[in-house]
Amino acid sequence: MKILTFQARRFRWKSYSKTLEDAIDEEVEDSVEDAVVAFLHAEERDVEPEQDARVFRHTLKHIKWIANKRDLRQVVLHSFTHLGARNADPDYARTLIERLAERLGTTGYEVRTTPFGWFCEWDLAVYGESLAKVWKEI
Repeated sequence: MKILTFQARRFRWKSYSKTLEDAIDEEVEDSVEDAVVAFLHAEERDVEPEQDARVFRHTLKHIKWIANKRDLRQVVLHSFTHLGARNADPDYARTLIERLAERLGTTGYEVRTTPFGWFCEWDLAVYGESLAKVWKEI
């Protein structure tokens, strides 16, 4: 798993073009203010059962850690397969994002996801501190 997180003043996204044939047909335009935006790249090795549990736990912990540094309660999860070369199967990546969203939601975060299997256009305004932009590999 590779993660690029931002403490965002504002993040706006709009579906642009479908990249996976079986992706849901959805035209989306949404935005948040004061949120953690997490670009997630699930890798082939993450699929192994023992690795999956570790990746899930550490990704969740990392997102909460970034959020708590600025007391942010909103999170946006975005599948971003451009952080590495060895992608996990799209079904695994989609399910992982859904699981992360569900768990974050049950622990008090308002969670949104960008359309899975779509390219999106974005507007991203990020705070200036070093912790406002963090890359992590699990």
